[in-house]
Amino acid sequence: MENRKVRILVEGALAAALALALSYLRLWRMPQGGSITLENVPLFLFTLRWGLKAGLGAGSVAGLLQLILGGYVVHPAQALLDYPMAFAALSLAAVCRRPLWAGLLIGASARFACHVLSGVVFFAAYAPEGTNVWAYSAIYNGSFMLPSLVLSIIAIYIIWPRLEKVG
Repeated sequence: MENRKVRILVEGALAAALALALSYLRLWRMPQGGSITLENVPLFLFTLRWGLKAGLGAGSVAGLLQLILGGYVVHPAQALLDYPMAFAALSLAAVCRRPLWAGLLIGASARFACHVLSGVVFFAAYAPEGTNVWAYSAIYNGSFMLPSLVLSIIAIYIIWPRLEKVG
């Protein structure tokens, strides 16, 4: 039992560190924050492997690391929404493992909701005048989160069958 806990802690730390490293390998960067990356992949894999509780921990740590090492903060609540809560939300992928893509969609949708809410509350000034702030935030955040999700699903479908064999 103790060996299992150590394994989960070590893999969680590795997943958080790898998510942080992958966040710096941007395929596309948005002008007001956000980018297309593969940072979700290690957190999704860890969550699928060890479950919701462990995934919440690793996601929170990954988000805190991103916040500490260069996060953009306008308000403490925004910092929580855009970093630890958003990355912890990815762990909701554990609630639906079959089909695999459905769980990934749930986790990514939860992260998306955190970013949209943050955009509406804290970044409404960026929306063009007369534009619905909810629509603007959803379109803006979706423009980088949807491609990131598609890339993550492809990567996970390649990696997951091999990882399942490891045990």
